[in-house]
Amino acid sequence: MLRVHLNDIIAQRQLSALFQPIVQMQTGEIIAYEGLIRGPSDSPLHAPMNLFKVARANNLTVQVEHLCRKVVLERFAELNLPGKLFLNVSPECLLQRDAPHGETLEYIQQAGIDPGRVIIELTENQPTYDYELMREAVLHYRDMGFQIAIDDLGEGFSSLRLWSELRPEFVKIDMHFIQGINNDPVKLQFVRSIQEIADKSDTLVIAEGIETQAELLVLRDLGVAFGQGYHLGRPHSQPAKAVPAEVAKALARNGVAVYPQRGNDKNSASILKLLHKVAAVPPSMSNNDVYEIFMREPKLLIIPVVEDGQPLGLISRFDMIDHFARPYQRELYGKKSCRIFMDSKPLIADKDTSLQDLSFTMVQADAHHLFNGFIITEDGNYLGMGTGHDLMREITQMQITAARYANPLTQLPGNVPINEHIDRLLESGTRFWVCYCDLDHFKPFNDVYGYRRGDDVIQRTAKILTDHCDPDRDFVGHIGGDDFMILFQSEDWETRCQAILAGFEHSARDYYSLEDWDRGGYLSEDRQGKKVFYSLMSLSLGVIKIEAHQFYSHHQIATAAAEAKKQAKKIHGNSLFLDRRQQPPR
Repeated sequence: MLRVHLNDIIAQRQLSALFQPIVQMQTGEIIAYEGLIRGPSDSPLHAPMNLFKVARANNLTVQVEHLCRKVVLERFAELNLPGKLFLNVSPECLLQRDAPHGETLEYIQQAGIDPGRVIIELTENQPTYDYELMREAVLHYRDMGFQIAIDDLGEGFSSLRLWSELRPEFVKIDMHFIQGINNDPVKLQFVRSIQEIADKSDTLVIAEGIETQAELLVLRDLGVAFGQGYHLGRPHSQPAKAVPAEVAKALARNGVAVYPQRGNDKNSASILKLLHKVAAVPPSMSNNDVYEIFMREPKLLIIPVVEDGQPLGLISRFDMIDHFARPYQRELYGKKSCRIFMDSKPLIADKDTSLQDLSFTMVQADAHHLFNGFIITEDGNYLGMGTGHDLMREITQMQITAARYANPLTQLPGNVPINEHIDRLLESGTRFWVCYCDLDHFKPFNDVYGYRRGDDVIQRTAKILTDHCDPDRDFVGHIGGDDFMILFQSEDWETRCQAILAGFEHSARDYYSLEDWDRGGYLSEDRQGKKVFYSLMSLSLGVIKIEAHQFYSHHQIATAAAEAKKQAKKIHGNSLFLDRRQQPPR
């Protein structure tokens, strides 16, 4: 029934086109649209996933895909949409040598569209192994004037290798790595790494699945060129030609996004935590037998070759399938030792090797080791495998959670992230306020009530500060001890500071005995051993306002903020002091 229904859809052209805008992150301008397809609204084949699933099951993929292209191109021209068009093309259609490649150009010419405005977006639905044929097909499209984009980077079966092989003009980062990036330092580091690779390879990055303003601003600050997602515009049969007003306002506003931070990771720092048990094969095994293992286990990418416990090399799934796809290769080498297709110089590391050391070794080594991974040994004997992806993930976490970057007590970012955020604010030329927060009479409280109670006060103070700040606009850091710093971009910073002081005053009663609270303080010995009466703890906030080009380094700002804090501490009780001087200290 579904096959008959699909044939009716094809015969009657019962497909409709939707378009989703792709936005330039720095300007907010719509520079392109992705063409999307839908089946009849009352049909089980309305969703494109169902449509192509049935088409594939009935060997109609090429016909359906070409009809989709024709419908999208005609509607794009009819709507007279500005900018470029991203046209979805599956690698499986490209790889069919008898596919009518010239028809796409014919559709474009019939629609009156310049081929230079069309980007072929490769969207994977199944693994791609014939990279040589893929390169030929892509070259064919480039010769006709098209640019190339790769969809769902980080999600597809072989998107990283496709990037390396095809050198596309655009890569789209899968929405998994975009959604929640403002709260996830691992996702942030992934996108930052992709952006660095893109910069070096002259590739433009498109972030898919942007759903919030916070995600949008983080991606903009990372240097991502283009964005796509519901926050910027939903797929529509008659899409807008400009972004929503709130998006345009947010992108036009000066300032920087607050990057997510991560606390300390107390896990082991050796590569043993990356160990995967992967069954090895002996060098006497034939290539045919190795090939059969790969066929039985679709997710298996690497097979180690081991003899008497000693690792000899690695066999890559892609290399094996690539060899066997060539004429006569299987007949010539199928029954021979798997050594023939083995990488005889794999990366090998002992289980006690540190993550940092292996990372340094991998960076210095050839790029293919990142895809192949590395062998983990114990006393020279094979233990298992580790992947380049896992290594990158762990190194990312370590970099983010190193002690210099996060205070172990509050998990707030430490001095390095504070200084980095100040530098980003200075570079942006935006106005902001620096608030130095310090507890008065904290040391004698610690001496009398003990370090555990003192730690409770520090943690409670950290929570009060963060609760009254905008997590997307204001940065809260822990310098150390009882000293904190807030970098406000919120214009209502003063109201927030007053709320912080009120919150601290309200919580202060919990820290003391009833006797000490009633008399407003307590006795403690000073450094000379004399009994001294100390007042109850209070919170001092020293604030300086930073205008564009007024300060030039975080060192100047730290000095000025420390002076403002000193003035605040001269005021009895919970206090707020704004330094109105405009000149930075020399």
